[in-house]
Amino acid sequence: MGTTAREEMARFWEKNTKSNRPLSPHVTIYKWSLPMAMSITHRGTGVALSLGVSLFGLAALLLPEQFPHYLATVKSLSLGPALIYSAKFALAFPFTYHTWNGVRHLV
Repeated sequence: MGTTAREEMARFWEKNTKSNRPLSPHVTIYKWSLPMAMSITHRGTGVALSLGVSLFGLAALLLPEQFPHYLATVKSLSLGPALIYSAKFALAFPFTYHTWNGVRHLV
């Protein structure tokens, strides 16, 4: 005669309790590797690109002025070169990394 799901679960938890196993592995037990870090970064850059494109599209729809007006406003702030290059890097890195990592994965 077969067992019910409740009986199977009771047997499973009884076995785990007797063997003193943890409920689930914790992140700290894993040894970090380069592929693991690259995968996490790929997912993060994908989320950043998705949010960035969505926000840019929403701004293009809702803001009253055209893009050159906002570009002129940023230029008039006279931000230093360090901040400008940091902002450019923050915009270019997710796109570049995500693209080349995707190509690497396909190859």
